[in-house]
Amino acid sequence: MRCHEAQREEIAMNYRSILLAAALATASFSASAQDDVMRPIATPAQPTAIALNTGPLPGATVSESWHQQYGSQFARNVTEATLTPFLPDPAKATGTAVVVTPGGGFRSLSMENEGWDVARALAERGVAAFVLKYRLNQTPADLEEFARPAPMPTGRQAPGRASPAEMARSIAPMIADAEAAFALIRSRAAEWHVDPDRIGMLGFSAGAMLTMATEAAGEKANPAFLGDIYGPMAATEVAPDAPPLFVAIAADDPVIAAADFGLVRSWQEAGRPVEFHYYEQGGHGFGMYPKTTTSTGWFEAFASWLTMHGFMAAQ
Repeated sequence: MRCHEAQREEIAMNYRSILLAAALATASFSASAQDDVMRPIATPAQPTAIALNTGPLPGATVSESWHQQYGSQFARNVTEATLTPFLPDPAKATGTAVVVTPGGGFRSLSMENEGWDVARALAERGVAAFVLKYRLNQTPADLEEFARPAPMPTGRQAPGRASPAEMARSIAPMIADAEAAFALIRSRAAEWHVDPDRIGMLGFSAGAMLTMATEAAGEKANPAFLGDIYGPMAATEVAPDAPPLFVAIAADDPVIAAADFGLVRSWQEAGRPVEFHYYEQGGHGFGMYPKTTTSTGWFEAFASWLTMHGFMAAQ
């Protein structure tokens, strides 16, 4: 059973840095981006989004809103989780599926760059992709107030002071959303031409933390493979039957410290399959943005990795 207290605690200890990721990434990206100003937009139509029915975020008082930045769309204050399918042409469907989890420091979701664009690219390769719009920590309703650097919270729930168990509980709603996404896909696997045993998870930044936490939480999700794109890199306990792991990060990432590549080393020491791409440049949040850095090649590398493991062959 893939349920390890030590692994959950290690993931939880990364919570503080991931919580600050949105603000730090904005600061680092703005130097090269031409449109780093946050502008409010109307909530886009999402006609194919499916409610996961995990319930409203406990204690939420601020409604969901959207904004645009870097030419991409972001969601905030998500209180009801949804899953949006991007299905391949049945003629080229491989049977493999991926739950795509965007990042944003658990304060926002990069729905376009780390969600829809990734899902479309996977569907073009014959992989059914499902973008998870998971519930988020509440932020100010006013966009200008949200855009200001957020002070670290004080008191019992401050990430730097809370116990590992308290921090783990702080992302419990997000883990529940991810587990519900896997359950929904499996319940409709025949309809969506998906093999229930070939559903993986691919996350970015905070979404990568959610990906690793979902794997650590037990067998409700049981992903067939994992993708950690500029997510936590700390060493962790690895189950004997842990799924294959793909990791990509840039050396100049100002948010996630690669340190001694502990996550990769942990997978290696457990004798589990892991592939690691350490790009010279790319910063944080490169996702599907077209850039001149080699980090842009992460998606092709991920697709090749899926092919090597047999996930791109129809079964």
